Amino acid sequence: MTAHLTQKENFLRVAHGEMPEYVPVSTYFGPDAPLMTMADPCILGSFRGPGGGIDPWGVTFVTTKEIEFAALPKPNDFILTDITKWRDVIKTPDYTGFDWESAAKADRKKYVQDPNQTAFVLSGYADIFQQFIGFMGFTEGLCAIYEETEEVEELFDYMLDHSLYITKNLLHYYKPEGYYLLDDTASKLNPFISPKLFKELLVPRYKKCLDLVRDEGVPIFYHNCGRCEDLMPSMVDIGVNVWDPAQTENDLVGIKEKFGSKLAISGGFEYAMPKTWPVVDEEEVREAVRDTYKKLAPNGGFIFNGAIASLDFQDPKVQEVNGWITDEAQKLSRTVYN
Repeated sequence: MTAHLTQKENFLRVAHGEMPEYVPVSTYFGPDAPLMTMADPCILGSFRGPGGGIDPWGVTFVTTKEIEFAALPKPNDFILTDITKWRDVIKTPDYTGFDWESAAKADRKKYVQDPNQTAFVLSGYADIFQQFIGFMGFTEGLCAIYEETEEVEELFDYMLDHSLYITKNLLHYYKPEGYYLLDDTASKLNPFISPKLFKELLVPRYKKCLDLVRDEGVPIFYHNCGRCEDLMPSMVDIGVNVWDPAQTENDLVGIKEKFGSKLAISGGFEYAMPKTWPVVDEEEVREAVRDTYKKLAPNGGFIFNGAIASLDFQDPKVQEVNGWITDEAQKLSRTVYN
């Protein structure tokens, strides 16, 4: 198959609910240009980077080798211990004098090495749930949601004003090609809160940000790891275009059948480390990729993204297996829509 669209053009077709020429393949583990940037604007700082740091609200983030230096809120160092006292503790970040125009130019240059291949997708910092958990921790935070719901809602509204400020300026100055809502609300087994509470507490607040984005015609990417399929109908209703990463704990075939081109599935693949590790059957790995394509690629709405289930990205054997996965995915990419 001879492709006429660039990698980015083809990828954005999927993000807009249109039929692509070929299946986009994420290449985070290879030398190729990524499909999208998935970047924080510089106004937020670099706390989510490998060095950790302090976020705009004052939460300290730390890293460890065991999780490949991904930043997480510092354990047992919560800035809010009593939800009823949040007004005394939580203060909106002050961005007085920030030069949005210069920041937009600098960030685009920093994150997009090849504008023909990589879509400029930015976080709008609308991750209200995870930010709240960063304030209080999971135990106290979840208890507060159930025991002091009205206080939590008032805090969420206060946080939302900040998200709206960031989002409005991103849309105006950055002109992004995608908007990324990163807010993990599920574990490997189930959501952290019920779908009912999710719909009542979070969805209306997400919608206020996403309405701004949809009005500009910018596709919306929603990051939620784990088994969160129970939450997806509400998110599709408010305009989410791409679920990234759609992990295999979910009924992805059922989701695809239900939403069709309204919701693109980005992910859909994970290869479990076998008991025989480091002995791995290459053909078995490649067959798993082919099986994923058979289930999720028909009629579009699919972006392949996956790897072996290991965080040890520097392990030569992990790199070899991920190489097989990417190679097979790229081979299939140009054939399934012939």
